Amino acid sequence: MSATVNAAVGHRWLVVPDDPALEPDRELVGGKAWSLWRMRSLGLRVPPAFVVTTEACAAYFAGGGLPAGLVEELEAGIRLLEAELGRTFGGGDRPLLVSVRSGAAVSMPGMMDTILDLGCTDEVERALAAETGDPAFAAEVHRRFTGFYGRLVLGCTEELEDLPDTAAVRAALLADTGARIPADPWEQLREAVAAVFASSRSRRATAYRRHYGIRDDLGTAVTVQAMVFGNLDDDSGTGVLFTRNPLTGTKEPYGEYLERGQGEDVVSGRVTPKPLTHLASRAPAVHAELLRAAECLDTEGRDAQDIEFTVQRGELYLLQSRPAKRTARAAVRIAVALVDEGAIDPAEAVRRVTAEQVRTLLRPELAAGAADSAELLASGAAASPGVATGLAVATPEEAQRTPGSVLVRRSTSPDDVHGMIAAAAVVTEQGGATSHAAVVSRALDTPCVVGCGAGTVEALVGREVTVDATGGRVYAGALPTSAVTEAADDDLRRLCEWADALAPVRVVADGAEAVEPVFDAGAVPPDELGEALPAIPPGTRTVRGALFTTTDGVRAAVDAGVEVIVAENRLPVLLAAVAHGGGAR
Repeated sequence: MSATVNAAVGHRWLVVPDDPALEPDRELVGGKAWSLWRMRSLGLRVPPAFVVTTEACAAYFAGGGLPAGLVEELEAGIRLLEAELGRTFGGGDRPLLVSVRSGAAVSMPGMMDTILDLGCTDEVERALAAETGDPAFAAEVHRRFTGFYGRLVLGCTEELEDLPDTAAVRAALLADTGARIPADPWEQLREAVAAVFASSRSRRATAYRRHYGIRDDLGTAVTVQAMVFGNLDDDSGTGVLFTRNPLTGTKEPYGEYLERGQGEDVVSGRVTPKPLTHLASRAPAVHAELLRAAECLDTEGRDAQDIEFTVQRGELYLLQSRPAKRTARAAVRIAVALVDEGAIDPAEAVRRVTAEQVRTLLRPELAAGAADSAELLASGAAASPGVATGLAVATPEEAQRTPGSVLVRRSTSPDDVHGMIAAAAVVTEQGGATSHAAVVSRALDTPCVVGCGAGTVEALVGREVTVDATGGRVYAGALPTSAVTEAADDDLRRLCEWADALAPVRVVADGAEAVEPVFDAGAVPPDELGEALPAIPPGTRTVRGALFTTTDGVRAAVDAGVEVIVAENRLPVLLAAVAHGGGAR
C-alpha cells in the first residue's frame, strides 16, 4: 500500500497490506510485508498482518523513541487482527499471539531480530492450554516467548534455550539483566517494535550492509503478524522450501521440514530438520499444495524463491517468499535456465550474474584423487560448495584476526556474521541445509559444511584443514587443487556470448591478437597495487594484466576509452564492463 492509502485509513506509520489491487511501496513496508501482499494477492494462505513502516524507523532514530501516534496505531492494527480472527490480544478464551518481525527493503536474512509468540502472559498460557487441551504446548509457547523477549529486548547474554520452563528462564533473565518481562502485552509490543528498529543498527547488520554495499540508512519495517503454531501437534510443523536447488540451480524443490517445530528452530541450526520428502510421506495433500504454491511464486517472481512455511493442524500457511540466496554455480544455472524457459531475456540474465560470482565459480577445486589417501576429520551436509584450506579457529573474532582461516562452530547465529565474512570456509556441528550457517554462506559464496556432529569443534580447531564443501568433507592438511576454466562449462559459454554482445569493450583471451597501442600493467596481483590505479596513457586501445581483471580495473579501462581488454577468463571482465555501463559496442 502507498502512503496515500495509509492516510485514507487514518494511519501515518502503519500499513495493512491486504488489498490485492494496491501494491505496497517496498521501500516503505520492507521486503517481508511486500511478499505477504504478493502471496495474498495470488490467493495463497497467509496469516493476517500489519506493518510499521520504514518511515517510523527513521523517526525512531531521529527522535530517540517511538514516534508520536505510533502507539495508538499499533493498537488499531491489533484490533484489525482480532476482528479478522475472532481472537483477543492479551487474554480471553481465544487469545491472539503475534510475531514481531524485521523486514528491510533489501533482503538481509537473519541480520535483524524477530520475536515470536508475543502477547504471552500467565493468563494467556492458561487460556491457550484450555483452548488446545494441551497444557504442555501452552507452557512451551510461554517458555519460548520468555527466552525470545529476554534475549532480544532485555539483552540477556545467558544461554536460555535449554532451560526447562518459564520460571527457570525468568530467573536467568532476572539474574543477568535485573529486569522482568512486562505482564502487560501492549508494553511487550511497544518494546519489541523498538528492539527490532534498534537491531537494524546492530554490529551484524552493519557488517552485512558494508560487505554487500547496501545503504546504511535503510532501517527496517516491522511486520506484526498473527502466530500460527508449527509446534502444536503431530500434524503441525515448519519448514523452508527453495523452488530451485540453491547449490546447483537445478529446477527441483529443495528444502527441509521439522515436525512440531517453529521457524526459529530450523534457521538457528540447533535442530537438524528432515528432507521435504518427510512432509510428503506424512501429509501428501499439504506437500502437494506447497509445491503448487512454490511453482506459482517461482513463475510469478521470474526467479528462484526461498519460501518459509508453517503447517498448523494440517493446514498450510505461507510466511514469506523472497528471491533465494544461492551459490555462484546456482546463479549461473538459474539465469540461463530462465532464458530457456522464456521468463527473462539474455540481457536480463547477464545483469543477474555478477563478475564476482563467476570469479568464485572459477576458483580451484579439489584435484582428482587428492582425497584418496587424505585423513578425513569430519563430514556433514554440503551447504555451500567450494574448496578452502586454512587454520581452523573457534570464534568469529579469531577468524577476523587470521586471514584465510576456517571458522568452526557448534552452530552459527547472526552474531557470527563478521567472522563468516572474514573466513575462507565455515563448518558447523549442528544444522541442516536451510540453517543460518548454510543460508549466509551461500550468500557469501563461502564453502560451508553443516551438521558434522558433536565434537567437531574440538577435533578441528588448531589444525590446518582442507574443507571440500562440494563433497561435504573436511580433511587434515592442505590438499592439492586444480584449475577450472569457463570454456568447459556450457552455461558460462552462453553467458559469455550474451555478455559479449552487451559489453562496451571487447575482451579477448591471452594469446589473441590485440590492437595497438597496448598498456600492460604486468602480473602484479591487484591486492599489491594499493588503492591508486596506474594511469592509462591517452590513446591506449588495449590493456592487459592482473589489474584489468578486477572490477575497478575494468571500470578504469572503460572510462579511459579502451577498446580491448586481454584476460585469461573473459566472462568476469565482460560482466564487470556490462555492469559499469557505457552501452554496447
